[in-house]
Amino acid sequence: MIQFLIEKIHDAHFMTMLLAALAASATAYTLITPLFAGDGLARRMKAVASERERIRQRERERLTKSEKVSLRQAPKQLVSKVVDDFNLGKWLAQEAAREKLIMAGYRGHAPYVTFLFFRLVTPILLFVASVLYVFVISHMQKSMPVKIGICVVTAYLGLQAPMMFLKNAISKRQLSIKRAFPDALDLLLICIESGMSIETAFRKVSIEIVTQSVALSEEFTLTTAELSYLQDRKVAYENLAKRTGLEGVKSVCLALQQSERYGTPLGQSLRVMAQENRDMRMNEAEKKAAGLPPKLTVPMILFFLPVLFVVILGPTAIKVMAMQ
Repeated sequence: MIQFLIEKIHDAHFMTMLLAALAASATAYTLITPLFAGDGLARRMKAVASERERIRQRERERLTKSEKVSLRQAPKQLVSKVVDDFNLGKWLAQEAAREKLIMAGYRGHAPYVTFLFFRLVTPILLFVASVLYVFVISHMQKSMPVKIGICVVTAYLGLQAPMMFLKNAISKRQLSIKRAFPDALDLLLICIESGMSIETAFRKVSIEIVTQSVALSEEFTLTTAELSYLQDRKVAYENLAKRTGLEGVKSVCLALQQSERYGTPLGQSLRVMAQENRDMRMNEAEKKAAGLPPKLTVPMILFFLPVLFVVILGPTAIKVMAMQ
């Protein structure tokens, strides 16, 4: 059987006939399939629409749950007791930390109390761990000032660890907002040009944009609430700019304030700002793409070049060793 297959494969006439039959079958399948496809496009569009609605509903439910947790939670009893007993609100309180917590999405008094607690506990734990490692476990052959310096540096890193965590959370949140903000501006522009008020437009966009960025949807929801209840609407726009900390959002908030104050048309400003934010997003992507070659230099030297040398010089080395 195997010999027969080998003979057929080497038979040029048989292979020509086989390939011609396959080509004719493929052509016939390509021409006939659209006739039996029916209304497949409509079914796919309906499936995509239903899936989009399910995703949107799931994101809305998650947004509602996250808002309930973040706005109504209370600090743990142990954490609150430690903060009150040591009066950390006086010694470790930082107004910048409150602003960073809000920018990271942690609102209310409970996250601030937790932040103060970890500012106290983290350096102590790291200092104790470094002391045990340096003096008990490793038995480092270093002088005493060097050992003490290592412990002090470890405690300082523990003191800065909560701030580093906040900076990382802020970066992730700002990236999510920055990616979805141009699309949100387009939606906001459509809503405003259709005759909606600014509160209704923010509410509508917050519902629609939740599938792209939960953080941006939260900020628009809070802005909607502030526009409805604050006496000065300018404060709501300023709070939105402070909570995000992005230049693009600040520009849009400034345009909204000017529109509220002077009655200038908002549609053209939003259109221009949406394009500017989209260009900024594209420029950042191009900047990252341009930075890839220098970043790939070291991995290529470490991983690609040794393998390439082995492939090129390997056969020669084998022949030389065999001749010897």
